[in-house]
Amino acid sequence: MTMTSNEPRRIHRAGPNTLPHATMNPADVAHLSGLEMIAGWAEGRLPPPPIGKTLNFGLVEVEFGRTVFEGEPLRDFYNPIGSIHGSYAAALLDSAMGCAVHSALSAGQGYTTLEYKISLVRGMTDKTGRVRAEGKVLQVGRRVASAEGRLTDSQGRLLAHGTTTCLVFEV
Repeated sequence: MTMTSNEPRRIHRAGPNTLPHATMNPADVAHLSGLEMIAGWAEGRLPPPPIGKTLNFGLVEVEFGRTVFEGEPLRDFYNPIGSIHGSYAAALLDSAMGCAVHSALSAGQGYTTLEYKISLVRGMTDKTGRVRAEGKVLQVGRRVASAEGRLTDSQGRLLAHGTTTCLVFEV
């Protein structure tokens, strides 16, 4: 699979999604490309996944090969040493990088994360405010895809960065 889309470049910006958070049966959306599915979620035609509700983050932008999620770390996410647990950054980056890969897949294709590496470079607290995770595809092949991601605060300071490798398969 090449890294080009047949449609003109279009950024889908998320508006308020009034659908309840829910999981979808893969067979029900297998006819959609990854970009069509994620754009449907961004535009409120498909429900957002439950993890966003649990971890207080959501999709704000999607285009072919790129997604952006934003969230706000809460005191509920603290670790025993009084800061936001590193898994919060990992969940945001895994979502952004994985969905970036998904946005580049054709109808009938799915993916799963094989591995990811995250580097945490600045701590977060409940006073950090809104954070932004951007994922960008590096390469999509027939069986393996890779992407990179950056997590920044509202002033653009880098909080964490990472890479992922995903398995691509037929659904």
